[in-house]
Amino acid sequence: MTAGRPIPTQDDVLGYFDTLSNWGRWGEDDELGTLNHITDDVRLAAARAVRHGRSVSCAWEVAVPEDMERSTTTCPCAADMPGAEDMPLPGFRNDRRWGFSHERLGITFHGNTLTHVDSPCHIFWDGTMYNGRSHSLVDAATGSAWAAVTAAANGIITRGVLLDIARVRDVPWLEPGQGVFPEDLEEAERRQGVRVRSGDAVLLRTGYGRFRHEAGAASGVTQAGWHASCLPWLHERQVALIGADTPQEVQPSGYEDVLMPVHAVSLVAMGLWLLDNCDLEVCARTAAELGQWDFHLAVAPVRFAGTSGSPVNPIATF
Repeated sequence: MTAGRPIPTQDDVLGYFDTLSNWGRWGEDDELGTLNHITDDVRLAAARAVRHGRSVSCAWEVAVPEDMERSTTTCPCAADMPGAEDMPLPGFRNDRRWGFSHERLGITFHGNTLTHVDSPCHIFWDGTMYNGRSHSLVDAATGSAWAAVTAAANGIITRGVLLDIARVRDVPWLEPGQGVFPEDLEEAERRQGVRVRSGDAVLLRTGYGRFRHEAGAASGVTQAGWHASCLPWLHERQVALIGADTPQEVQPSGYEDVLMPVHAVSLVAMGLWLLDNCDLEVCARTAAELGQWDFHLAVAPVRFAGTSGSPVNPIATF
């Protein structure tokens, strides 16, 4: 029990695939899922959340070479580059002051390190994606023809709400394996003087970002995060996007047959987009300093055709 609410059983969580389903809610061809909650009025209200004009990043820096393969080409003088004599622009042949550098990058953004957004095609359940589409729509060569990250090509612009659970529990960070429950969310709302409403993005601070800054990334798969019991709460509040300073859900999940219930139910049943591995430390300090726990949030996925997500740099503006 958690403050009067029973912890859902595994059968309850499996039932979420039906009771929390948004299949057909916005039409049979809908790929946006809960991003449909972000209406024009929601975006206008998000703009009104800017009261101080201060912007902060909610992303980790992408480290080289730990997080990506990188090769950099530098050419201090373009006239000396191979083939310059055949270039159509005279500057390449004659201007000895003009040079350049460029990179080729290789990156795997899914996982426990990089800040990224998950689109609904990232997870299958019983071979099925959001809105009842088959996993066969994801091709090894061309990627996904359904609910890929390009469905959010216009960006995710909405009101963000930071719920600082580590602050509520008066700890520097939640320990690995500690879950966050609906009671924690409501206590954070009460203490912070904010209420999550339709179309919001909810960012969950467990304090893991502070741990990672001080001690480095943790090894292993045990982590703090959303407990599956939060899923009905998020559905009822019509949340458009959730994020966390971990890869979202508490691990172990507590459910033997549902390894990652938050990912599975959110992406497959609800069409709820996920923002994994945020760095919320500066955001939390700014919110506490200003006494403002809501803000304008801008998340702009790269338009990678057919991909199940994208690295992102979410920007919170207070």
